[in-house]
Amino acid sequence: MAVSPPKPKDMPLNALRALEAAARLGGFAAAADELGVTPAAVTAHVKGLEAELGAPLFARGAKGVELTALGKRTAPAFAQAFDALSQAVRDLREEALPQVVHVAALPAIAQLWLSPRLPALRAEAPDIAVSITAMEAPPNLKRSPYDLCLFYGDGAVGRITDDALFPVCAPSFLPRLQGVEDLAAVPCLSDATWCDDWANWLAVAVPDGRVVPRGPVFSLYALAVEEAVNGAGVLMGRRALIAAHVARGALVQPFGPQVPIAEGLHLWAARPLRRSHPIWRVARLLGQG
Repeated sequence: MAVSPPKPKDMPLNALRALEAAARLGGFAAAADELGVTPAAVTAHVKGLEAELGAPLFARGAKGVELTALGKRTAPAFAQAFDALSQAVRDLREEALPQVVHVAALPAIAQLWLSPRLPALRAEAPDIAVSITAMEAPPNLKRSPYDLCLFYGDGAVGRITDDALFPVCAPSFLPRLQGVEDLAAVPCLSDATWCDDWANWLAVAVPDGRVVPRGPVFSLYALAVEEAVNGAGVLMGRRALIAAHVARGALVQPFGPQVPIAEGLHLWAARPLRRSHPIWRVARLLGQG
């Protein structure tokens, strides 16, 4: 009777994914963040691979981990393999013509720019559902499930709109502002992410530095906008994000100028878009907005 040799045991895919992410990102914590697991889970996966191989893949030290010679030789092939796997998954989804388009966007853009445009998008393309995920930084589209990304910066699909800085406040707040100098005596609202916006605007509007804005800093730009609408102070507005509030009179510009900023709203795509595909249709409609 013929005896078949034992089949080699496959290495766990999740463990290999943890290895690749840790090698590419330079640490277990960063890999855990990308994969949505704990650093302990990544550590356990890597230790399991090392035990099976009988050789270390990472050297542990006080300053973190570093690939061993074995790890450096083999990590690039895993990066290529997982890139190819991610591409194959995207190809599968695209060929299936999904009717759900996944968009990742900066929280302020998602809430203040994108959300108000969804009713028009649904009316134009009622067969397509748009799923929105708010995040602070653009995801790695090679390794994430998102079809489109909307952030400030340079985008592969294109620039959606330019932007500019200028102060805004509620109409009820206007009597307290006779001129730019009055900013020194009123609350000046700002956002933690764009903490330099006031300085950048003042460098043009009041270049002698005689006005130093003071006031609360918010972790969410949308919250700062609402506080300005409620009369809490003067906000350094970003035109693209507050246009709807200005259009309906909830916020007004007490004085100029409007100072252009280099970065506008840009759209990224996971891959070249195919005409008439649902992802292409959403990208086109957003570009019109």
